[in-house]
Amino acid sequence: MKKGLFILCLVVSLYSHSQSVFGYWYGYANVKTNTAANNYLVEMVLQPEKNYVKGILNYYFKNTYRSIQVKGNYNAATRQLSLYDIPVVYHGSYSNFEVDCIMNMQATLRVAQAESALTGSFIALPDYKYTCANISFKLTLNADISKKDSVLKAISEYKENYQVWEPAATDTSIAANIIPRKVVNYVIEKEFSERENEITNEIEVDSDSLRVDFYDNGEIDGDIISVFYNQKLIMFNQKLTHRSIHIDLLLDSTRVINEVSMFAESLGLIPPNTALMRIYDGKKQYDIRISSTLQKNATIRIKRKKGGKKSE
Repeated sequence: MKKGLFILCLVVSLYSHSQSVFGYWYGYANVKTNTAANNYLVEMVLQPEKNYVKGILNYYFKNTYRSIQVKGNYNAATRQLSLYDIPVVYHGSYSNFEVDCIMNMQATLRVAQAESALTGSFIALPDYKYTCANISFKLTLNADISKKDSVLKAISEYKENYQVWEPAATDTSIAANIIPRKVVNYVIEKEFSERENEITNEIEVDSDSLRVDFYDNGEIDGDIISVFYNQKLIMFNQKLTHRSIHIDLLLDSTRVINEVSMFAESLGLIPPNTALMRIYDGKKQYDIRISSTLQKNATIRIKRKKGGKKSE
C-alpha cells in the first residue's frame, strides 16, 4: 500500500513539473506582413512563484538586442501564460529603433515527448493596436540547461540591457571565404538529414547573385556551424566570431525556392547556436537572426523577384 502511494505521488510530482513553464525557452517571433523578414529571435528564462511568474526576456531584432524583466501569471489548469507590458521594438523600424510597441504576451504550454513548447502572440495594448501588428511565436524548452540553480542565478544577476550593434569595417574583414560547391562529410550529412528542418524566414531578393555573411549573434562562445545549400553541404567546421564567414552565392535558376540551412556542430558555452545571417543582393540588405540546436536545423528560403537582375 505504501509503495503504491509512493509511486502515485511520484507520478503526480512528475506530471506537475511537466506542466510548469519553469526554465530556459528560445525560438522565433514573426510579424505577418508582406515580407517575412520582420523576425525576432527570442530567449526567455522563467521562474514561477506562488501567485505569479517572473523572469527575463531577451530578443534580437535586426541589429537591436534588448533584455528586460517580465512578470505575469500562469494557470497550470489551462496551461495559459500571460506576461504584461513588454516593450517590443516596432517591426517597421529601419534605424535608431526608438519606437516601442507596448505589448502583452499570451502563450499556451504544449507538452509532448519530443519537446515542450510555448506558442502564442505578443498582442499590442489598446493605445498601440492600430500601428503595432500582433507578433506570433513559438518557443521551445531547452531542458539541458533548465536547472533550478542556473535559472535562479540568471534572474538574480540580471541587468537591463539595450544595445544597437552594426558590423563595422573591422568586423566585416573576411575570416573565411567559402566557395559554394558541394563538399563531403558523411557524418555531418547524415546528422543533418536526421534533424528537423525548421523554416525560420523567407525573403525575396532582386538578384540571383548574393553575398551571404555569418557572424556570431551575441557573445563569442565557440559556436561551430556547417552550411547546406539546397540540401547539399558546402561548408563545415566553421567557428562563428565577430568576423564574417563569407559566401558568394548564385541562386539555382531551375528552382523556384533556394534554401540556405545552418547546422549546429556545437552549441558553444551558451546554447543554442545563434548567428546573424546577412544577405545582400546588390540593392537591399537582409539581417536575419537564426538559431539552431542539436535537434533542429535553421533554414532560410530565398526566392528571386520576377524581373530581378540576372548575373552575367
